[in-house]
Amino acid sequence: MSKAVEILKSSFGYNSFRGKQEAIVDHVSQGQSCFVLMQTGGGKSLCYQVPGLMREGVAIVVSPLISLMKDQVDALVRKDISAAYLSTSQSADEKKDILSRALRGQLKFLYVAPERLATDSFKNLMRRMNISLFAVDEAHCVSQWGHDFRDSYLQIGPVLDEFPSVPRIALTATADNATQMDVIRILGLQGERVFS
Repeated sequence: MSKAVEILKSSFGYNSFRGKQEAIVDHVSQGQSCFVLMQTGGGKSLCYQVPGLMREGVAIVVSPLISLMKDQVDALVRKDISAAYLSTSQSADEKKDILSRALRGQLKFLYVAPERLATDSFKNLMRRMNISLFAVDEAHCVSQWGHDFRDSYLQIGPVLDEFPSVPRIALTATADNATQMDVIRILGLQGERVFS
């Protein structure tokens, strides 16, 4: 049994991958970047969570909504996977504790909003972290053609470019061809695999 399938069973309770999940997990766990277009409910989060558990370090997940981050983190913590998110609603002490855990290698997943990712203080902290991968969830927000376009998403690509050896995976359920091409360009994924 592959390590990926072992993690899928032991951490998430599934016996096998669906569709292209296994190919995506294999690709990202080997340090490769990609763009993933997968329907809602298709298991996009497993495409970065399994590689995040396979690779050394903390996975930085960029997500647009605190409620989404909280749901993902709560689900991971229920599975005894070390995960946290940063939000403006947390106290300074809470944020300090979360960042300290990330720096000490005690977190496998750290969820942040795009606005935080682009701050100088957070970029400085990331330079001191061992980052396993970057996952950009709801990646259609990067594109001016995407229905949830957010200016702060345009800053993600330049931030990721500061960490050229870290694989990046962009995921969305809703992207027409123009949006896909825009996301791929803005996130520096030209020439990388597209899983659709």
